[in-house]
Amino acid sequence: MLMSTPPSPADGPDGPSQEVAALHASGPAAVAELLGDAGFLLRSIAVEPEVMFDAESRAREEYVNLLHKAQEMRGILDALEARTLVALSEATRLERVREAQAQVGPELSAMPSLEKLHQRADARSRRDVSHMTRRSPSDAGRTMASARRLVTSMPHLLTAMATGKAAAASIYAAADGAAVLDAAQRSQVDDALHARLPDLDGAGTRRWRQAVALAVHGLDPEGETVRHRRSRTQRHVTFTPGSHGMATISAYMPAIDARLMHKRISLEAERRQAGGEKGPHGALMADILRDAVLTRDESGGSAPPVTVDLGVIITDRALFHPGSGDVAHLEGYGPVPAEAVREQLRAITATPGPSQRDPFGADGPDVRAVMRRLYTHPTTGELVSMDSQARAFPPAMGRFLTWRDTSCRGPFCNASVRHHDHITPFSRGGPTSLDNGQDLCAHCNQKEDDALAVERAGDPEHPGHRVAWTSWSGTTRVTAPPPLIGQTPPAEPDDPDGFAVAGPDEFSGASTDEGTQASSDEGTQAGADDEAPARTAEAEKASVREVGTQESGKRETDQRDTNRREGEGPEPDGSVPSPP
Repeated sequence: MLMSTPPSPADGPDGPSQEVAALHASGPAAVAELLGDAGFLLRSIAVEPEVMFDAESRAREEYVNLLHKAQEMRGILDALEARTLVALSEATRLERVREAQAQVGPELSAMPSLEKLHQRADARSRRDVSHMTRRSPSDAGRTMASARRLVTSMPHLLTAMATGKAAAASIYAAADGAAVLDAAQRSQVDDALHARLPDLDGAGTRRWRQAVALAVHGLDPEGETVRHRRSRTQRHVTFTPGSHGMATISAYMPAIDARLMHKRISLEAERRQAGGEKGPHGALMADILRDAVLTRDESGGSAPPVTVDLGVIITDRALFHPGSGDVAHLEGYGPVPAEAVREQLRAITATPGPSQRDPFGADGPDVRAVMRRLYTHPTTGELVSMDSQARAFPPAMGRFLTWRDTSCRGPFCNASVRHHDHITPFSRGGPTSLDNGQDLCAHCNQKEDDALAVERAGDPEHPGHRVAWTSWSGTTRVTAPPPLIGQTPPAEPDDPDGFAVAGPDEFSGASTDEGTQASSDEGTQAGADDEAPARTAEAEKASVREVGTQESGKRETDQRDTNRREGEGPEPDGSVPSPP
C-alpha cells in the first residue's frame, strides 16, 4: 500500500525525508516503480469507477478537491517529464559517442565530429520520445529542445510548472520564445518572468508569449532586428486539414501586412453585408479571400477559373447515390463528405450541352474517356498492387502511393508527403513495389538512422499494408493507410469469390492541370499490369477515372525537383533530411 499521507518536505532543517532520500539513492528505477504503483491504482479507478463518481452520493466539494489534486499532479509530472527528457537525451549522446569510439578504435581522428554525433543521437531520442509519448516527431523535437532550456537555464519557470503556479503550455511557450537567446540571456528572462508570476497568474499562452517577446527585445534589441529580417525570408503558406470537409489556409508573413489584410477583408465583408448580402461575417471573409485568389485577375476583373492538379477518389455509389454512406478522398487531405465534391465532379464528368463551352476544349471527349484501373483490398479497402524493377518509384506508382497513404506514414506524423520510400531499402534488396513502398515526409525518411527497425508487419488477424516502426528504446508502433471505402460486409454463403460486393466499387478520380491532356504510358501500363496480381490477392476491382488536363510526367518531375530543393534545407525541428 502506498503511503497514506504525503511525506514532509524535510525531517529537519538540513535534511530530506527518508522516503525522498531512498528514492534519490535508488535512482530512476525507484521513481518509475512508484509511478507504476500509483498508476495502477488510479487507472483501476478511472476504468472501473464503480460509485466513485456518483454525483448523487457525493458532495460537490469532494470533486473540486479531486480536480485540484489532479491538476497539481499534472504539473509535477510535467516537470518530472522535462527533466527525464533531458537526461534521456544526454544518455543517448554519451552512448552514441561510445559507439563511434568503438567503431574507429585507436584512430580517433576518423571519428565524426562531436556535433555530428550529437545530432544523430538527438534524432534517435526524438524518435524514442515520439513513440513513447505518441507525439509527432516534430512536436517531440520541439518539446525536448524546450525542456532542455527549462532544465539548464530557466529553473524558476520549471519550478513554477512543478508547483502549479503556471500551466505547462504557458511554460513551454516561454521556453520556446527564449530559444533565440543564449543561456545567460535566458536566465535573465527566467528571472524577469519569475518576478512577474503574480501578474501572469491568469494569463493565457498568448500573453506569456508577449511577455517573453518584450523581455527578449529588452535584452537584445539589435538581435531582435536581425531576427525579424531573417524571419521575413521564411514567409510561407500552409494547408491544414480540418473536419467535415473543411480546411485552413495559413499565411506566415510580417505582422503588419497580415493585420492589414485581415482588416481589409473584414471591411469588405461589412460592405457586402450593408449591401444586402446574406451570411455570417466570417463566412463572407472566407468567400472574399477565395474569390481574390481563384476568380480575380491582377486588374481586379474576372479571370478564367484556375485549374490545378487535384486528385479525388470517390466510388460511383457516392457520386450518384448520396445515401450510399461512402466518403470521398481528397489528395493531400484525406476523407471528406461526398457532398463536398459531388457537384464539382458531376460538372466536369458530364458532356457539355450544344450551347455550353467545354472546359477542356477540343480534348474534352478524350479527357473524359481516360480510365485507370486500380484495386482495393477485399477487407481493408486499401489500394493494392503495382510493382517496378527500377530503384526510383515510377510516376504512376508514386501517385498510387500518395492515393493510398494520403500523408506521411511515420508514427504520429501529420506532415505532408515529400518522398516515396522503400520500407526495406533498395540497397538491401528491397524491391520497388507497393508492398515495399510508403509515403514519408523528409524527416521520417531518415528512418535508417533514427529508428532501430522499420519492416512490414504481417498479421493474419489484421490484414492490409501494415508497417512496424521500432525505436531504439524498443517501443514498436504500427501504421496502416486509411481505408478508401467502407469495409466489405461478411461474404454470403453462396459467394464463390469469398467476399460480398454490395455494389459497384468503381472510383472516379478528378485530376485537372494546366496544359493539354496526354495520358502517361506508365500510368496506362500500370493499370493493365495490376489486373493479374490483384485477382491473385483476391482484391476487389475498381475503376478510377482521371478527368482533367495533365501534361505527361510534368507534375511528377516538378514534384521531384521540389522535393530535392526542399530536402536540402533543415526541417522545422532542426534536422537535416537525407535523400530518399
